[in-house]
Amino acid sequence: MKLTIERSDLLNALSHVQNVVERRNTIPILSNVLMEAKGSEVTFVATDLDIEAVDSADATISSEGAVTAPAGTLFDVVRKLPSGADVELELNPENRRLTIRSGRSNFALPTLPATDFQTMTGDDNAVSFDVEAADLRRLIDKTRFAISTEETRYYLNGVYLHTADGDKGKVLRAVATDGHRLALADCEAPAGAENLDGVIVPRKAIAEVRRLIDSADGDVSVSVSETKIVFRAGRAVLTSKLIDGSFPDYQRVIPKGNDKRLVIDNKSFEAAVDRVSTVSAERSRSVKLSLEDGKVVLAVNSAETGQGHEEIECDYGADPMEIGFNAKYLLDVTAQIEAEDAEFMLNDPASPALILDPADPAARYVLMPLRV
Repeated sequence: MKLTIERSDLLNALSHVQNVVERRNTIPILSNVLMEAKGSEVTFVATDLDIEAVDSADATISSEGAVTAPAGTLFDVVRKLPSGADVELELNPENRRLTIRSGRSNFALPTLPATDFQTMTGDDNAVSFDVEAADLRRLIDKTRFAISTEETRYYLNGVYLHTADGDKGKVLRAVATDGHRLALADCEAPAGAENLDGVIVPRKAIAEVRRLIDSADGDVSVSVSETKIVFRAGRAVLTSKLIDGSFPDYQRVIPKGNDKRLVIDNKSFEAAVDRVSTVSAERSRSVKLSLEDGKVVLAVNSAETGQGHEEIECDYGADPMEIGFNAKYLLDVTAQIEAEDAEFMLNDPASPALILDPADPAARYVLMPLRV
């Protein structure tokens, strides 16, 4: 195998696949990226056997062939080469080393046979549809912060993607929860997605597809089968196994009758929460909100770490109330609010709060309160 490729094309393709590789892997070849040179392009494949990423780039192929090389090292070498340079990749048949040449730079990396590399197979009977990259980015960004990291409840370790009934017809909905908070976002259901049953896309796959479509325009092709989901954006393809489990009935968690309305400047509130939480106990991160007519007082009282107190003007005309929340969870939600004001719909100190973004009515957030 021998080829010449422009450094930016090589770096772009490698960046789309190499993050899938697990740095600490008991199977050596899974630390490698598969490179296959054929025709006028070179294809790169990386997998951890649960996720597979594929991308390709145009290249001048002098000799076709395939080999695997250490993904992280190859990416770092290419990343540090000068911009605009041509890179020559050649497999030495004698010592089976991959030679990387660019200008006066010369590297040789160990390889493993391409025949030993395992790739994921596709499933039949998939539901397929195209969704705008901007819509998919929004669904991911509005929900992924609420994905659970608790491995015992594995069915919460991803985003629940499904078709639901919205106010104006069918919507493609993403939901994530860790049991303490919930994030939900909708977009208009694309053609072909009407029959999408609920699937749970793993946290790692969500992170990788978000990276893949970070600067993508146009449509992303999505295919969902019983066990896998496939995303296609340009030449890049990401395939992931789905989480085999039942997502809880999230509709029961979303408050329907909260009638105490708090409207507050989001940036001021976010900054105040951040300041007072500096002295909150590390475990609970609890911040107490004391609501009165026209103002909210944020307070932290910890025997170990100290006290913090701040007052902010707000629009609140209901009965006075004290309610506590995890400061980090509040900050995660306020980071998603696009409007100048955040809208809290409350019931009582023991009931979940519904948080709305006037600039994005198709997104909703639920926070469970803490004892104060």
